[in-house]
Amino acid sequence: MCGFAGELCLKDDSPDVAAVATMAATMSDRGPDGSGVWSNGRIALGHRRLQIIDLSEAGAQPMVDPELGLTVAFNGCIYNYPELRAELQQAGYRFFSTSDTEVIAKAYRQWGDDFVDHLLGMFAICIVERDSGRVLFARDRLGIKPLYLTERPGRLRFASTLPALLAGGGVDTDIDPVALHHYLTFHSIVPPPRTILAGVSKLPPATMLTIEPDGRRNQREYWRPSFERDASKAHWSERDWEDAVLEALRVSVRRRLVADVPVGVLLSGGLDSSLVVGLLAEEGQRGLATFSIGFEAAGGEEGDEFKYSDVIAREFGTDHHQIRVATERMLPALPRAIAAMSEPMVSHDAVAFFLLSEEVSKHVKVVQSGQGADEVFAGYHWYPPMREAGNDELGTYARAFFDRDLAARNAALSPDYRLDRDVSTEFVAAHFGAPGAETAVDKALRIDSQIMLVDDPVKRVDNMTMAWGLEARVPFLDHELVELAAACPPELKLAQEGKGVLKEAGRRVIPDAVIDRPKGYFPVPALKHLQGPYLDLVRDALHAPAARQRGLFAESEVSRLLADPNGNLTPLRGNPLWQLGLLELWLQGHGL
Repeated sequence: MCGFAGELCLKDDSPDVAAVATMAATMSDRGPDGSGVWSNGRIALGHRRLQIIDLSEAGAQPMVDPELGLTVAFNGCIYNYPELRAELQQAGYRFFSTSDTEVIAKAYRQWGDDFVDHLLGMFAICIVERDSGRVLFARDRLGIKPLYLTERPGRLRFASTLPALLAGGGVDTDIDPVALHHYLTFHSIVPPPRTILAGVSKLPPATMLTIEPDGRRNQREYWRPSFERDASKAHWSERDWEDAVLEALRVSVRRRLVADVPVGVLLSGGLDSSLVVGLLAEEGQRGLATFSIGFEAAGGEEGDEFKYSDVIAREFGTDHHQIRVATERMLPALPRAIAAMSEPMVSHDAVAFFLLSEEVSKHVKVVQSGQGADEVFAGYHWYPPMREAGNDELGTYARAFFDRDLAARNAALSPDYRLDRDVSTEFVAAHFGAPGAETAVDKALRIDSQIMLVDDPVKRVDNMTMAWGLEARVPFLDHELVELAAACPPELKLAQEGKGVLKEAGRRVIPDAVIDRPKGYFPVPALKHLQGPYLDLVRDALHAPAARQRGLFAESEVSRLLADPNGNLTPLRGNPLWQLGLLELWLQGHGL
């Protein structure tokens, strides 16, 4: 919905309002409809607005509530704001807007720090208390909306994007060696609070950070789903679980219709987005705008799945848009797509979402999307082996999911960035060892839904859609649906080659032909099979003066990959040469 930035002085000093305005201005793509800057005492906030709810100036931000003595900067959408507003009005609160931002302010005054427990939605929030100087930050349960932080002596800066912090200056841009190892292990994912830059962190999902007037800080996780069986549901049959999943998804899709502008759907032609379309049709949506994208084939691999999305478009009579992207359009778009990344994201479909969002934004401002279903309902190929993992849970997960082991990571890196400890394996081991996950499959689903999902598909969709002022809503990440799925017996999710319980529920809504099709990935063949100008782009980035001076990668590894650029492709890992090249392209694109 928006982007915000700010600076908090941790001592008695005045914030750099000009720097905050500069940071906010970099996010004009996220918020093309309005802007605002506010300062008081030790803090300044800047905001860029995408008008979705309350299109009047009464909904502008940073929003000051003089009666309550609160100022709010907010990115996201609170789907249950009408119900909360009615409840708060009954409690005696008066409203000057019809926005969800004002509901946040009143909810905080009514329930204190527990206000987040009442919010259904996606959000990153900053609340400032005028009289005390207390500042609160909160991020939604599934990390759909981002919040980055950087600290200098006596000052804390924050923003919805990492590049916004860079624009403010003074950021330590050294590469974090631990983050680099995670990047090379988890398909470019760097788990929070780290980012690839040593001087920038990110607030983890489901986390609240408060800074008191005397400088004391408190950070707490306010939500964590249980991946254990619920005794109250022990008697449920398979049909009971299917009923519950379908009803929870139906509620989730309905919630994400709240807007003062039309809502469309990104329709890939897979089970997940097709089910969203079918359920919206059940809700009475007629002429629903749906959008699919396709690319030219390369390396013998098809670049579109129109035959499946067309089935759904015909079945439900949507206003369907097929977006065909010629290969020559992709190369000019790559630098812009990379610039839109808050962190380097190696998944080659990032440019697909970027180009898709460009076209979709010409028609609607809000879309629903199918991301998250695979991590929530066990749709990936590494979940079935976890069922047979026995005492080798960590090894089974690593063999299926890791891009490289420690030896391969160190071989790819120059000596300055090699580590003696396997920090990535240690990270997964700690996550697996935490209480609250009953089986090996539950442990894999928990780390994927809380870590891998957040910093790969969810971040990719947010960054690429918001680059065009397009808000993407993800009904499979409704936290109540996630809680239900986490409690569901793993065997029901693993059935039918994954997502079994969802597939059976889906048969009541969409055609079997879409459900029983082979699993697809968002194909962008030209970036998977590097050749021609795309290969030249990567080669130039890895040989650029900035790359040589930085010295991240071992020259022997770069030479080996360039000698056989398409020799180690997999559906999961993509192209390892692209992984190295993308990091350099991102760094150089931001002048680093």
